[in-house]
Amino acid sequence: MNVEGRAPQRAPAWYTAAWMVALPFVALYLCRRGLRQREYFRHWGERFLGAGTHLTPSLLPPRGEKGVRRAAARTPPTFWIHAVSVGETHAAWPLIERLARTHPDARFVLTHMTPTGRAVGAEIAHRLVQAAGATTLTQRYLPYDLPGPVRRFLRETHPDVGVLMETEIWPTLLYEAAAAHIPLLLANARLSERSAAKAVRFSRLFGRAAANLAAVGAQTAADRDRIARWFPGPVTVTGNLKFDLQPDAALIARGERWRARLGTDRPVWLFASTRDGEETMLLDALSSRVRSTGTSPQPWLLFVPRHPQRFDDVAALLAQRGLHVLRRTQWDSVWAAPAKPADPPSAVLLGDSMGEMPMYYAMADAAVIGGSLVPLGGQNLIEAAACGCPIVFGPHMFNFAQAAADAVACGAARCVTNAADAVHALEEITANAAIGAHMRDAARAFAGAHRGAADRTAAMIERAYPRAP
Repeated sequence: MNVEGRAPQRAPAWYTAAWMVALPFVALYLCRRGLRQREYFRHWGERFLGAGTHLTPSLLPPRGEKGVRRAAARTPPTFWIHAVSVGETHAAWPLIERLARTHPDARFVLTHMTPTGRAVGAEIAHRLVQAAGATTLTQRYLPYDLPGPVRRFLRETHPDVGVLMETEIWPTLLYEAAAAHIPLLLANARLSERSAAKAVRFSRLFGRAAANLAAVGAQTAADRDRIARWFPGPVTVTGNLKFDLQPDAALIARGERWRARLGTDRPVWLFASTRDGEETMLLDALSSRVRSTGTSPQPWLLFVPRHPQRFDDVAALLAQRGLHVLRRTQWDSVWAAPAKPADPPSAVLLGDSMGEMPMYYAMADAAVIGGSLVPLGGQNLIEAAACGCPIVFGPHMFNFAQAAADAVACGAARCVTNAADAVHALEEITANAAIGAHMRDAARAFAGAHRGAADRTAAMIERAYPRAP
């Protein structure tokens, strides 16, 4: 099922041939990643063959001629949501929660491409069972974009409707779903100018693939206009689902407890979701600050790398700079007593854990958002705002362009040009209590004002969901 009932648009033969040629290299890539993250060695049947966990057959009546389930009695829907990695999986949670409230007997299939995304998905599955009881969620990796594996995946999961998060356009997947009369929607969709320019080069491929979508929900009006260049169907501005994520209250409370143990005489500067190369830039800027100002007391520095496979590398980098590293996994033992820790001024905190970002934001007096000092598009600043943390980011926030501009406009964030300016901004924010308080209030207001995307996206899905007669 696609736009206006058009015939499904098949991917060109060269695209499938290119995938066949690439498969050995994909396998080598997985092996290379597996040397550092063992999870990459698992579930190859899901990735290469589309074979994985089946949903309970008794709950999956046969389909009619147009893909709609035939059943004398009402049957529970199956919603399939594809979330590539951590950010997309977090964004999917408010949508899953909203659909589960409307369809308490629903089945969910959540697919990923990365082990870290799958780990976050496991947490969502646990929360879903706690919140909705009988509702179940099955996790799998999405198969690589070849006809056989994709068909097998669709046969085994039997989705009534599929939701692709943010930027996922897979030509074979879209064709096979349309041919099976399974409506696919692109939700929380974003498309930067840079990505739009790249898409122009492959406009024929992406145009044919996009024609198989049933609808698109864009994050912003600018995203809608760029997507409309190659998608012929309806594009609705539904907003950003990440605004609907409520920080875990328990994690916020834990972060506040850690902050109290650190004392109030030294601010906490958080470098959140940093990417490769950014730690070096920031350490150089911090060293220059110390040499030029000799400011005392020195702030607590808290580094939280984006990817878990880099935790050890960043710890080694900090140690090479002569810094005493206190890893998150050591905090409970090092700071077991309730008294303020007596660590040397050179001590640096390293967040080497997953799923605790709200805790780190609650600890911080201000945060630099990673991925923005290098041209990678930035990481999620919305979570920081929801936690009431003043925000600093670099010049490369094109993946969150509208949110970044809005955050600056309302006073919740500052945009800087380089690492040295980021350090200077942190100093200004934490040296002036009034500035910090204003930015915290503005951040919370900014996050609250943009909520509602889950309801709008769920309504779009309901319009596409093919109910049995």
